[in-house]
Amino acid sequence: MTVVSVYAIFANADEAARIGRQMIEERLAACINILGPCRSIYRWQGAIETADEVPAILKTTAAQADALVARIAALHSYALPCVTVWPIDKLLAGYADWVEGNVG
Repeated sequence: MTVVSVYAIFANADEAARIGRQMIEERLAACINILGPCRSIYRWQGAIETADEVPAILKTTAAQADALVARIAALHSYALPCVTVWPIDKLLAGYADWVEGNVG
């Protein structure tokens, strides 16, 4: 199996924690790192918007990535959330084993 990171933006830390915990309970992710708030500037429905949001990184396997992305999107408060999969080029073999053992 291959370990990947899933980067997602949430409306706030509570949403990130709620969805992240559920992803771990459902064994779609091994862990979530909830990062500090960020300021996002983006175009939405023709207008430039600004929002304070919370990014997070979840670790999972490539085999579970599509299911994790779909599940986050289903639970998310945004109509079109940012959820992306990032490949991991190198990592400790023991960490990869831990992720793989906690997903699926």
